[in-house]
Amino acid sequence: MVERTLVLIKPDGIKRGLIGEILHRYERAGLKIVGMKMVWSDRDHAMKHYPTTDEHMRMMGEKSLKTYAEYGLDPIKYVGTKDPLEIGKMIRQWNADFISSGPVLAIVLEGNHAIDNVRMLTGNTIPTFAAPGTIRGDFSLDSPALANSRKRAVKNLIHASGDVSEAEREINHWFKKEEIHSYTRAEEGVMFE
Repeated sequence: MVERTLVLIKPDGIKRGLIGEILHRYERAGLKIVGMKMVWSDRDHAMKHYPTTDEHMRMMGEKSLKTYAEYGLDPIKYVGTKDPLEIGKMIRQWNADFISSGPVLAIVLEGNHAIDNVRMLTGNTIPTFAAPGTIRGDFSLDSPALANSRKRAVKNLIHASGDVSEAEREINHWFKKEEIHSYTRAEEGVMFE
């Protein structure tokens, strides 16, 4: 099942010089780069990248509350509320601030089960829970508790689309149709036929 997915190497990955390492891991796994560009997004563009539904923002807030509970921290002390929706709204703002704070490398990857494979290679969204051997597990240690206490986004190096509809929406947000290319990699016949 050939899919396309969006990956953003965020400003922390760019500033740490991890572009080559990150791209190498995706390509080595058999994923094909079919679109790529460096972009310094304005805040409006960054805000439109993140979903605006209450459901999505509540989910982000619940993840943060779970991390607070695991570390025995009081969310009211750090963000002034225990309401997952309100925390999610704050996180959306912080995420947009972060990805518009410097250049990002926007990448469209294509391959069999590209969405799941990219997310597996990338590792858990929360770097402290990412397995060793994943990109986040090897290069990031940030957590929602630390990020929220500093009122900033979690510095997790990469954004990777979560499902087919999200990938389609995000690819269309970051790329024009003519910026995405089709070609055959040399090893495709060996790997997939």
